[in-house]
Amino acid sequence: MAKKKILFLGESYRADAITWMNGLKEFGDFEIITWELKTQNHTFFSRFLRLLEFCTGLFQVKKIIKLHQPDMIIAERTTSYGFLAAISGVKPIAIAQQGRTDLWPEKSLLLPLKKIIQHYAFEKADLIHAWGPVMTVSMQATNVNMEKVLVLSKGIDLEKFENKRNASAEKITALVTRSLMPEYRHDVILQAFWILSQRGIDFELTLVGDGKLLPMLQELAQKLNIQNKVNFTGRILNTELPELLQQSNFYISMPITEGVSASLFEAMASNCYPIVTDIPGNQSWIKHRENGQLITIGDAEMLADELLWAFENSEYRNTAILKNRKFVEENADYKTNMKIIADKYHELINTSKTNSHVWN
Repeated sequence: MAKKKILFLGESYRADAITWMNGLKEFGDFEIITWELKTQNHTFFSRFLRLLEFCTGLFQVKKIIKLHQPDMIIAERTTSYGFLAAISGVKPIAIAQQGRTDLWPEKSLLLPLKKIIQHYAFEKADLIHAWGPVMTVSMQATNVNMEKVLVLSKGIDLEKFENKRNASAEKITALVTRSLMPEYRHDVILQAFWILSQRGIDFELTLVGDGKLLPMLQELAQKLNIQNKVNFTGRILNTELPELLQQSNFYISMPITEGVSASLFEAMASNCYPIVTDIPGNQSWIKHRENGQLITIGDAEMLADELLWAFENSEYRNTAILKNRKFVEENADYKTNMKIIADKYHELINTSKTNSHVWN
């Protein structure tokens, strides 16, 4: 029997997109075809070009549909690729909201248009992915049919992200794995470690990834005179990440907004104690001083204080680490969750084909 084909609309190079597609291949035996916008979204001019490309995207998507005849279409982001999926003519459709809300930034001039586009995508979708509970809040606020919503993370590979302990117990070894972009507030993290250095606390801080703020952050580390204890790795292979996590005793993430962070799950699975911002996307998984710590947005001094508290309370930290591993095993196992998602897609495809025969 020929494999069922799925057309994926979204940035196929992103780690969570790769997880999604690989899981469908592995647990659903699907063939995946991809399409994405080629223009990067870094400057005002590039954003304009990307918008133009998006406006002509339907013609390109239609060509791919005609060529490959996919059985289903899936898309990330309800306000862009999700809308293209909704107007593509392919059924069934599954779309995924990527953040707490895809209506971002909240002060965007395009917000009224994005609301219309998102509403249309939600209406046309046969299945809506909420990778975590925090995403359902904005959906309910816009009167989405919640019967179509599947609240389930893609999960992480627990064989890859093992609960080994290779981190030094002698000093703070912290890892940051978020893109070097403004919304992740790496400057706050550097300022917190400067505060620790002023107190004579030894540490090693590793920032993984790339982004437009790299030169500025390197300059800031030098200005704060902590450059010898801060390591900027640049972009690394995903296969290198588990070892880096296992060599670190702290995972730090300071975003101003969050949906469901696979990076957080990876840290929780790898005996890396999480310290993250006190926002809804993180509150779903982290309870302050129970299994991690929650930091007020932009508060470098609080981050420094809580880091030091957790480091000095190693017995508490070790208990929290074991609790986090158990939680991830029970709720974010890639093999379990992706099998559920793949089975749901097969069910949608079969139902859609049955209905089309009835209508014909």
